[in-house]
Amino acid sequence: MSVTLHWFLPSHGDGRSVVDRPHAAPTGADTPREPDIDYLAQVAQAAEHLGFTGLLTPTGTWCQDAWVSTAALLGRTQRIKFLVAFRPGTLTPTLAAQMATTYQKVSGGRLLLNIVTGGDSVEQRRFGDWLDHDQRYARTDEFLAVMRAVWSGQRTDFDGEHYALRDAAGFDTPSPAPPLYFGGSSEAALPVAARRADVHLTWGEPPAQVAAKVARLRELAAHEGRTLRFGIRAHVITRDTSEQAWSVAQGFLEQMDPAEVAASQAKLATSESAGQRAITELHRGQLPSSARELEVHPGLWAGVGLLRGGAGTAFVGSHAEVADLVEEYHRAGIEEFVLSGYPHLEESYWVGEGLRPELNRRGVLAGGSEAPAARPAARPVPAS
Repeated sequence: MSVTLHWFLPSHGDGRSVVDRPHAAPTGADTPREPDIDYLAQVAQAAEHLGFTGLLTPTGTWCQDAWVSTAALLGRTQRIKFLVAFRPGTLTPTLAAQMATTYQKVSGGRLLLNIVTGGDSVEQRRFGDWLDHDQRYARTDEFLAVMRAVWSGQRTDFDGEHYALRDAAGFDTPSPAPPLYFGGSSEAALPVAARRADVHLTWGEPPAQVAAKVARLRELAAHEGRTLRFGIRAHVITRDTSEQAWSVAQGFLEQMDPAEVAASQAKLATSESAGQRAITELHRGQLPSSARELEVHPGLWAGVGLLRGGAGTAFVGSHAEVADLVEEYHRAGIEEFVLSGYPHLEESYWVGEGLRPELNRRGVLAGGSEAPAARPAARPVPAS
């Protein structure tokens, strides 16, 4: 196995710390860096230049539409793939299959798909989705079965609990079929991942917890006659020295307002997501005076989750220390790392010019010493 690095496209806006733009912020919230197409192009071009394989683009009412925003960036990039997140409950599987096939033709095969079933009923109802948590995963199972059948070129009749289709077909088959990335840690989610996904994504829980989840999913997939790859979604603060990295984390912590943390935690407490509960358990909503008090495993910091839902941990340390943590997750079965940082433009350079060469020296980086990208990008002055 080898390690593949992906980055994140901040289609909700960007800033110099987690305080600037909490995940799932209210519509219209201020952000220091608006997600206009020129800024998103800077992030995408930097990630491409630095050798990242793909860019995860989120989904929800708190960000831009991932299909449209990434399609607009195809002409501003040459190689990088776009990991487009979308919710099965918002469109039909036949239409999704057609959109993916079109995207592959337009992009030259640069689409990856992130299936987001949804763990927040309030957010789901904004899209007109009134199913409960377990019903949503049952629907996702049917959705992915139909979508893969359409991709195969078969004309498909389907009768399920959530979909009834006759003669479903697409205008063509995608070449290649986009890999399916799938998140979900609940008992309703894991069997669907085992049957349908190519890559299971987990949030940045400590390595022992991740290893247990990987083992469980491997067993479930084996019963389906399948194998899965595994990825992790986390933030990163990597610097030339450990002291510099933890100073950044400390600065993030000191900017947090206790009232905003309390409000964020109250909202997150209503989440139906098993993964979200696991992340919240790491920090328990506590706002200490020292960032190190939220170090839940060597180099793994839970402070981001005080304000941000979803990916609530960060890899923090020197490039060598963060590489140690990456290798520890790799031993647990993780092959793909979907990383992000604040700001996303500057932090991509710390990862690309610091962490990536360290992983390459250790012989665990997919692609080895190949040139990172064809298109140059102007290097900003990184934030300390």
